[in-house]
Order: sequence, then structure tokens, then C-alpha cells
Amino acid sequence: MVEDITALARETRAETGRSAFDERVMSVLARVPRHQFVPADQVASAYRNRPLPIGYGQTISQPYIVALMTDLARAEPDHKVLEVGTGSGYQAAVMAHLAKVVYTIEIIEPLGFQAAQRLKTLDYTNVQVRVGDGYNGWDEHAPYDIILVTAAASHIPPPLLRQLRAGGRMVIPVGAAFMVQQMMLVEKNLDGTVSTRQILPVTFVPLTGKR
Repeated sequence: MVEDITALARETRAETGRSAFDERVMSVLARVPRHQFVPADQVASAYRNRPLPIGYGQTISQPYIVALMTDLARAEPDHKVLEVGTGSGYQAAVMAHLAKVVYTIEIIEPLGFQAAQRLKTLDYTNVQVRVGDGYNGWDEHAPYDIILVTAAASHIPPPLLRQLRAGGRMVIPVGAAFMVQQMMLVEKNLDGTVSTRQILPVTFVPLTGKR
């Protein structure tokens, strides 16, 4: 899996500007047991470089995409992370190795409860899971150094921008549901202004909930 990610990073250099991902990110991807985050009937495919179904119409992202989003986030050991779209908990587990604390929100109740139990069993004590609508973020713990959105939004949600710390980074797929979207890097400058950059065409399940 790691070799596949490394090869694809080289192939997508023109789009991402990165021919290789941070060594810390790659080390974590080699350590996190992805087979623990997929349904039993998908375990044989757990380390293939492709998305896999996890039930309720949702997927666990392709490992390359997890690596890309994590690399773009530039997590540091003292960082506070918000993830919107827990899914099986895999991306949260990856970030938990790189940041101080991860707050993650899942709108589909059974998936949220399953992820919370899975992360607890695997001893990810610095991850907190909440079941709810992630569009409005998790204001209680804001501001965040990093926000990762693992579902496609039609626009960058204003509540998430407000909860992003000055100097912080958000990685989010933006575009129409069930179409090709653009992975976006959103940076909040120290003066509060926002800069955005398109990274790569992607396809994610849609971000759901009230607007």
C-alpha cells in the first residue's frame, strides 16, 4: 500500500506540487491497521489503494487520498484537529498519531457509534467522536489548527471557516454531489483573510445535513 501511494505521489506531482509526502505521514500510514477499519467482507482488500464500502452508502477513502489530505494538513504535535465525516474512523486514527487531539463528527449514527467504539478499542485516547451534523463544526473546541472534511460540499461551509484558527489549514473536497470535485486547500492568513488552492480532481460522497 505504501509503495502504491509513493508511486502515485510521483505521478500526481504536477497537480499537487509534491513528488513525495512527508516521511511522518508515510510512517503513520504504514503503522495504522487499515484492516481494523473496514467491514469483515472487505478485510482482504484493506491494503489495496482504493476506496472501500463501509455501509450506509459510505466509503473509507483511498489510502493515497488519506495520505494527500494528511500531508496537506501539515499536522504538528501540538495541533488541534477537527474532522467532518468520521466514517470508519481511519482518517481520525491517522491524524491522532500526528496531532495532539482530534475531534471528529459523523452524521450517520450507527457509523459514529461504531467508529467511537473501534477507536476506543484500539486505544486512540486523543480522539473524541460526536454524532451530529458536521456542517456547523464543533464550536465548543474551536478554534482548530486543522480542519479535514471527508465528504464533498457544494461550497466551503462558513461555520468551519470561522472555527479555523488564523494560520490554520482546511482540506476539503468541493463540488457537486456524485460528480468530480476539486480537493481544495484553504488557508486562513494571520490577518483573517482566506486563500484557496485547487489541488486535485477527486470523487467523494456528498456532505449531508441541514444548511
